[in-house]
Amino acid sequence: MTGAEAAPRLGAPIWTELLSSDIEAATGFYRGLFGWTTEVLGVELGGYRVFRKHGAAVAGAAPTTGACEDHPPAWGTYFAVRDVDTFAAMAREAGGSVTTGPVDILDLGRMAVLTDPCGAEFRVWQPGTTQGAELFNEPGALCWNELATRDPDSARRFYTRMFGWGVKEYPVGDATGSYTEWCIDSTPVGGLLPMAADHWPPDVPPHWTVYFAVADCDAAVGRAAELGGEVVVEPFDARPGRVAVVGDPTGARFSVIALDRDMALAG
Repeated sequence: MTGAEAAPRLGAPIWTELLSSDIEAATGFYRGLFGWTTEVLGVELGGYRVFRKHGAAVAGAAPTTGACEDHPPAWGTYFAVRDVDTFAAMAREAGGSVTTGPVDILDLGRMAVLTDPCGAEFRVWQPGTTQGAELFNEPGALCWNELATRDPDSARRFYTRMFGWGVKEYPVGDATGSYTEWCIDSTPVGGLLPMAADHWPPDVPPHWTVYFAVADCDAAVGRAAELGGEVVVEPFDARPGRVAVVGDPTGARFSVIALDRDMALAG
């Protein structure tokens, strides 16, 4: 999908953004890991950075300053909506909360940061001149978004109401319950992973995780460690490919996945 060619599907993940306490260190890390180039936007956008792969926009980054000063380093997911203000009002009615906005970002679009009833933060984007990411599923690009939550039933009720997503359930081979795929017109757009007590430390809050595609998961993990990152979960095989969880030098965590042949999870 190219942002300039097609409007995003409503309810689909269209952008991912890093909030970083050390934007320079983070930029160097992701350049080395994914081969990204960086475009620094104007002063009016606070030095916001757009990461590009083969010239296509794939992600953004902003420093944790001002209103975000106390926010821990983290990746966040944006979902496309028709009307941010209407969506924010509906989210409040459904038990969620609005932590930022709605606010216009010049003529690029209108956004808000929300929290679901279980405590997981997510973002919504009403496109203006900017539709979202221009590349998905290829190495160095976003390919999946996954909610980890301790109350999957409440989360399913909230997100299906808000985005109109369909759900597909897949049994998990341990005590964590079933894995949920969120779908738009039967096409998967994200997942839900129950946070079983014996698998997750109690101080880890519900959250959305971003996945970036890589050609070789083990090689990517080794490279991340060389660049000063943390290997949070060693590579393992899953249904769509080989996966690992990594933290950048500032502590922002994300997943990498070497997709099995012919797999396409986003865009």
